[in-house]
Amino acid sequence: MGVTQDWAAEPGAAERARSLLAAAWSCTVTADGAREEYAGAHTVTGDGRVLLDVPEDSALFAAVLCAPRGEPTAVLEFADAAPVPVRRRIRARLWLAGRLSRRGARLLFQPTRVVLRRPSGAVLIDPAEYAAARPDPLATAEAQLLTHLADSHPDAVERLTRLVRPESLHAVTRVAPLAVDRHGLTLRIERTRAHGDVRLAFHTPADDVSQLTERLHALLAQAGAACPRALQRYRADGDR
Repeated sequence: MGVTQDWAAEPGAAERARSLLAAAWSCTVTADGAREEYAGAHTVTGDGRVLLDVPEDSALFAAVLCAPRGEPTAVLEFADAAPVPVRRRIRARLWLAGRLSRRGARLLFQPTRVVLRRPSGAVLIDPAEYAAARPDPLATAEAQLLTHLADSHPDAVERLTRLVRPESLHAVTRVAPLAVDRHGLTLRIERTRAHGDVRLAFHTPADDVSQLTERLHALLAQAGAACPRALQRYRADGDR
């Protein structure tokens, strides 16, 4: 049984891709048969190109030096993992295909193909739209915000379920904050054998953490005005 809540305003695919890239700490790079994983080695330019700080004796650096034009094709892969432990923690994956070139002691990656895969399916993003998009202003703070909400304010998370349709909470075993962006908060509704996500929209977008705090307080006030109901945590028919 999936969650039946309607999905409200949310970032577009290009903005999601740029947000994922801005917040990611590690990536996998495949070029000329070499596949290497790096942590804390990339930065992103304003137009979405990726600068890689890799050892000069790495296979990746060698692939660039040995390529006929010094610009081999490459694929960069980034994973978006929920900061709060939940079932199926990977929220999305981003693949960038393009060319690598040397920029001094670093490598510069120019994407020519951008694919974002989420549970709802894969989306091919126009490279120009990707380059023009900007990361969500909360992207780099999201992990800290969600872990604080889950660890320090579980009562607030439960109160927010008053804004969720009762049928979406059937046989719930756990509710956790899954994601937040300037448009809204997403809750993960877990059951014994299934799960689903519910999005709670903010009344207006939040451009920074202080505005996010106000938007969350507004949601909690709305939940406080709703009819109180206790979460019915129990096994659904057929669950063991």
